[in-house]
Amino acid sequence: MIEFRNVSVVYPGGVQALKEVNLFFDKGEFVVIVGLSGAGKSTLLRSINRLVQPTSGDVLLDGESIVSASPRRLRALRRDIGMIFQTFNLVRRSSVLRNVLAGRVGRVPQWRTLLGLWPREDVELALQCLARVGLTDKAHVRADALSGGQQQRVGIARALAQQPKVILADEPVASLDPPTSHMVMKDLKRINREDGITTLVNLHFIDMAQEYADRIVGMREGRVVYDGPVTEVTTKTFEEIYGRKLRPEDWRGAAG
Repeated sequence: MIEFRNVSVVYPGGVQALKEVNLFFDKGEFVVIVGLSGAGKSTLLRSINRLVQPTSGDVLLDGESIVSASPRRLRALRRDIGMIFQTFNLVRRSSVLRNVLAGRVGRVPQWRTLLGLWPREDVELALQCLARVGLTDKAHVRADALSGGQQQRVGIARALAQQPKVILADEPVASLDPPTSHMVMKDLKRINREDGITTLVNLHFIDMAQEYADRIVGMREGRVVYDGPVTEVTTKTFEEIYGRKLRPEDWRGAAG
């Protein structure tokens, strides 16, 4: 469903974030991408929706190039790609419901979104998405009145409201405590299972990667150094990905 063909990304200043990456993600997979900070995990995800423009190579969604897509076609492709951010990226002074409705922007006429005149079916869909993450009662509460975990679950509902083929989650639990982190990961895993949405998650949390992933992709210095089913991953695998012996705190999510 998603294919990387010899993708490299070089940032201004000469920093090479990705080095000739070749990967393929099948429909419905739940993949966790691990590696130290700066390994290229976020760049990899952001190349899929072209928040980062690859320097060379190509990224394809259902066989169609994202790298060479026109601005108009890129907007259409992004409708199928939901994004969940580490910092939530909510409009903090707006209601939870309006934040979730933002996921419908690409599928509703612009004049309606500017005037806030959302079709009834889109409002109903947004409420259904909130129900799936247990936040129906917060629909009319301001986003900045929620806890961090609740805000991230609003982010999940917003991505779900897009009705995407793919969900990209870039360090979605990095700023959350362990119990809340597990709640967010369980929501992502359940949605992946129920809807068959291809889900790619960047994590520092090694224990969580082992618990929730179907497949692990390990990155180091911009290259893919491991790619395989979670059932085959060992402590030695992670030590090879991270390039050092693991410390006790690495297993609790402090790696990197």
